[in-house]
Amino acid sequence: MTDLTGRTVLLPRSPARAAGLAGLLRRAGAEVTVAPVIERAPADDGATLAAAVSDVLAGRYAWVVITSVNAVEALSAAQHHPTGATSATLAAAPVRWAAVGPATVRALADAGIAADLVPDGEASADGLVATFPAPSSAAPASADPAGTRVLLPLGDRARPTLRDGLRTLGWTPDVVTAYRTVRSDLPADVVGARYDIVVVTSGSVAREIATQYGTHAPVVAIGRPSAEAARETGLTVAAVADRPTDAALAAAVTTACEGEP
Repeated sequence: MTDLTGRTVLLPRSPARAAGLAGLLRRAGAEVTVAPVIERAPADDGATLAAAVSDVLAGRYAWVVITSVNAVEALSAAQHHPTGATSATLAAAPVRWAAVGPATVRALADAGIAADLVPDGEASADGLVATFPAPSSAAPASADPAGTRVLLPLGDRARPTLRDGLRTLGWTPDVVTAYRTVRSDLPADVVGARYDIVVVTSGSVAREIATQYGTHAPVVAIGRPSAEAARETGLTVAAVADRPTDAALAAAVTTACEGEP
């Protein structure tokens, strides 16, 4: 990696999620500040998520589509909700699993679940829709309790891209709020500091950066949807990672810094 000595980078993520990228950038010489602008909070209606998990375990869904690590954690926790506590595990559920990208594949694997589908191209809702198969019409609906049902455990700020795309393909998507995204205020010294690059890893992060920090620093985005959200808020996108991984983000930071004076 190019020497980043003297460069300052803001990673607005939780320390746990930022650790890998922060380590790569620091080893290249960058001065890295980690300060989250959003946090995950439980869904307001835990019973609804628990009921959806019960349906997954009972074979009433054909697919579960995972778009974030937070969703995996929320589904795992929902198994222990008082209204649906069970000794069954999601790993044994008679359902297929789709994951949006490498991080969600790893999160599923940590839960003992192998992803059956991962986008061939872009790791995004659009990429999932482009890769998703059409429903099979081989068996009548009465013979298959799962039918065309697809569970989408999403954050409360999720856009309808995935739901609408799967519906167009012929699936019956059920959206359930798996978690909420809440604001985390940047410390005053972070707001007042100058950074050469700010890394944005979701549309929510991009919007909070524009609100809390401002639009004066160029950003590196984890993918096209995050880049589009950043531009919509007035942020300048200096580079976009070609994959949603720490290594690809580090390479994009390097590219952005090489283009800066």
